[in-house]
Parts: sequence; structure tokens; C-alpha cells
Amino acid sequence: MTIFHVRFMLVSSEIRAADNRNPIILEIGQKTPMGINVPQFIDEAIAGIRRQVEGRAVIGLSGGVDSSVCAFLAREAIGDRLIPVYVDSGLMRLNESKKIAEMFSDFNLVTVTAEDRFLGALAGVIDPEEKRKVVGETFIRVFEEEARRVGAEYLIQGTIYPDLIESEGGIKSHHNVGGLPLHMEFKGIVEPLRDLYKDEVRAVARGLSMPAEICERMPYPGPGLSVRILGEVTRERLAVVRIANAIVEEELKGFLPWQAFAAVLGKATGVKGDIRAYGYIVAVRAVSSRDAMTADVLELPWEVLRRISHRITGEIPEVSRVVYDLTPKPPGTIEFE
Repeated sequence: MTIFHVRFMLVSSEIRAADNRNPIILEIGQKTPMGINVPQFIDEAIAGIRRQVEGRAVIGLSGGVDSSVCAFLAREAIGDRLIPVYVDSGLMRLNESKKIAEMFSDFNLVTVTAEDRFLGALAGVIDPEEKRKVVGETFIRVFEEEARRVGAEYLIQGTIYPDLIESEGGIKSHHNVGGLPLHMEFKGIVEPLRDLYKDEVRAVARGLSMPAEICERMPYPGPGLSVRILGEVTRERLAVVRIANAIVEEELKGFLPWQAFAAVLGKATGVKGDIRAYGYIVAVRAVSSRDAMTADVLELPWEVLRRISHRITGEIPEVSRVVYDLTPKPPGTIEFE
């Protein structure tokens, strides 16, 4: 199996420190503030996909900007030889599957319902790295099955440069890099965005005239809500974190965060009415960033934090305590696991 990717170095006066991407100098032309020549990148990426993919390819389409850009590029490159697959892992945000189906209604999207499969694989798993590897392998096995069904030999995925840095540097295994199993049935994996940061991917999305809803979509981890639950993933904990996450996103969307979400940390003693309660601790996380390599905590108004706390403890009976994470990146990562 071969992993294909287009190697670019994005020329800019603001090249990020310690940037080790392999250099192919782009011609002077229309560039974003980051330095990427968007029209040229799009042309080169489409040509690269067309050159690398022989026959059919499946793409894991999650609805995030990375996989969505890959899908738009790949459809332009290979047309109906592209089979977009959305896997409903049961680890998605509230109403996520419905939104994805609506956003990509013109893509002949194949939806695979695999909640029981993912939760079964995650049963008893508490180590964060093991979670990511379990989720990564389960995704690959689902994609392999769909590929066999349609006769596809290639997998296209939206790996970006920070995924590689964090996986290879041992910070955490991204499900599409360090979380991949050693053996895969695909003839090749195609990664057109492998050398781009998130802000550069967004620039390409705008260059493709993709809907703003996709271009500016908040990043969401590949392992989904499983890494927003410290410890074992259970249906009860998923239900709690899913609703809490929706509350946080709704309350903070006006602040335009890079990411804003909730995580379940464990349990603590509380009081519900006149009765002692031993319920979940929910952490609220809201950060600003440019590319997810570093992040600052949003300084939110007290009344906003208080309203979020009241909503979470009032709307989710299983929660007894809400905290706000004040840790930047570094030393903390954006996600809790």
C-alpha cells in the first residue's frame, strides 16, 4: 500500500517557526496572507489526484472542512469514480448526521450506520491513545468494506500538516495518521492536503467557492466525542457530553471561537434540590487559534459562563458540576484526550 500526497511549501513572509514541509516553490501570483497560491494549489491538487487514482476511490467524508475540501477536489478530479462515505460512528455531535446528509445532498453520499460497532470496539478502553487507535482502525475497516462493495482500491482522506506533527511528535495519535492500522487493503491512500495548515485549508475552501457553513466550520476531532469523555465511553456519558456540547456551541457561537465544546471529566458530589447527588463534572473549553498548533483561552464574560453552567446543570440531570478550562496550548492540548 502506498500513501500519496502532493508536497508543497507555502512561500510567505510569515512562514511558521520550525516549519519542515518539503519545498516546492510556487510561482508568484495570487496569494492569501498565509502565502498559499490558492488557484495554483487547486489545479495541482486536482491533477495530482487524477494522476494517482486509477479506477475508483472512497473518501471518508465527515463534514469537516478538511474532508470536505478533499471531496470537492476529488470530485473535480475523478468525477463519479469517487465514492463519498459518511460513517455514523455514534460519536458525533447532536443532529450531526442529519446536517451532513443535507450539506452533501448532491454528492450521492453513502451513509454507514456503525454506532454499535464503534461502541463495542471502545468498550473497556480508557487510555486516550488506545481510544484513538481503536477508532482509527474501525474507520479503516468500514472504509475497506465499502471499497470492496464498490470495487474501489484507493482511500482519499483529509490529513493536514498538524495531524502529522502531533502524531509523529508523540503528542497524540490522530485517527488518520498514528491511529491507522499497520495492515490495510487499499492500494494507496491519497492525502492532497497533507502539507497544509487549517487556515490554509479554509483558504482553499473559499477558492473552491464552497458554502460558508463548510468553510468556517468549527474543527471537530476524528475520534469524535470519545476524546471528550475521560475514561471509558458509555452510552450514558455520550448522551451527557452530546447535549452539553450542543449547549456550549449554541451559547458561544457569537464569540467566533476556534473551538468551543464540553467534555465529561468524571464525577463529583453535588446537590439537586435537597438531595445529595453524585453526578458528572462537565468542563467547558473555548479557545482562539490560527492553526491549532497553539491556542489561547477565550476570556468570556462572567454572565455567559454562569448561563452555560445553569443550562448544563438544569438541562442534564446527570451533571452536578461545571468548570471552565483556563489552560492555553501549550501546555494543554485543545482536546482533553
